[in-house]
Amino acid sequence: MEKKRILAVGVGGQGILLFSRILGEVALRAGVPVAMSEVHGMAQRGGVVETNIVLGAIRSPLISQGEADVLVGFEPVETLRALGRTNQKTVIVSSTDPVIPQIVKDGLATYPDLAEPLARLKETFDRVYLFAGEKLAKEAGTARALNVVALGALAGTGLLPFAKEDFLNAIKTLVKPRFVEANLKAFEAGFAVTAGV
Repeated sequence: MEKKRILAVGVGGQGILLFSRILGEVALRAGVPVAMSEVHGMAQRGGVVETNIVLGAIRSPLISQGEADVLVGFEPVETLRALGRTNQKTVIVSSTDPVIPQIVKDGLATYPDLAEPLARLKETFDRVYLFAGEKLAKEAGTARALNVVALGALAGTGLLPFAKEDFLNAIKTLVKPRFVEANLKAFEAGFAVTAGV
């Protein structure tokens, strides 16, 4: 397959590592080479977390400035912060639900108004998919399934050479049994955001 560089960004506690594990499992089952590199910010919840996932012929699992084919954002500020790693052809798939940092909750900083910068994404990039990820996850049964909503949205774009069923099977394998049903619903909710758009 043609090489795809996927950059996933968000904050601690959003399940980016499980997102990456499921995507990696799907690729391995399909016989597609996959390499990943994880970068953790602060060890506690709320620190910046990113994963570089490269599918196909691999030289390096790291995604440099301007190299991302797909940017998957779990948190809108982190999506905007990662734009230096994109180019005009990069496909953006991002939740618009903010994670308010503790410093903002403590009144020591303010969370930016994102309406204008998020609107500008659609003027800058050819394919941008924005969705209320946490809201969709809650509707599926658990706010913790935002990662699987994002996975569904990525799958729905048709950018990856994997069948929907491949993702569903990997979720059933990697997610704890009591959370499988909610995660399958979350995947379907994300898939519906981008499929056929």
